[in-house]
Amino acid sequence: MNALDIIGMMLQDAFWSSVAATGFAILFNVPKRTLPGCALGGAVGHATRTLLMQIGMDIELATLVGATVIGFLGLFFARRWQAPALIFTISAAVTMVPGTFAYRAMIGLLELAQADPATANVALIEASANAIRTALILGAIAVGIVAPGMLFDRHKPVV
Repeated sequence: MNALDIIGMMLQDAFWSSVAATGFAILFNVPKRTLPGCALGGAVGHATRTLLMQIGMDIELATLVGATVIGFLGLFFARRWQAPALIFTISAAVTMVPGTFAYRAMIGLLELAQADPATANVALIEASANAIRTALILGAIAVGIVAPGMLFDRHKPVV
């Protein structure tokens, strides 16, 4: 895969991620003036994750970095548009939810219920591995979104 193929793939990924983030933002009923920030956050965050995965990083760590980028962009857009950062971060991060791994974990549990004792171990291991990956990715999204706010958007205590 040459550099032009990677750039084309990243632009396509960013475009469709921005469409998904905008759709979720509309679904969450955010103000119309904040839709460009939601779209840009989804595009940049998901494209960052995809790029890091293309260069060999695991999906869990790449998701953490992508969600952290979304968190920083959410803080920036919140200050720019005078809106809560969650408006930007949640709709952008929904594009990184690990639906495939969760689906495989549930299907593995259903297969485990019907498996004979000879194949039950394999089904249990696959279902467990997918469930653990799902949990790690969801945890990475949560930590990535929250960490920038906890570090840089500190509110002064009430005295």
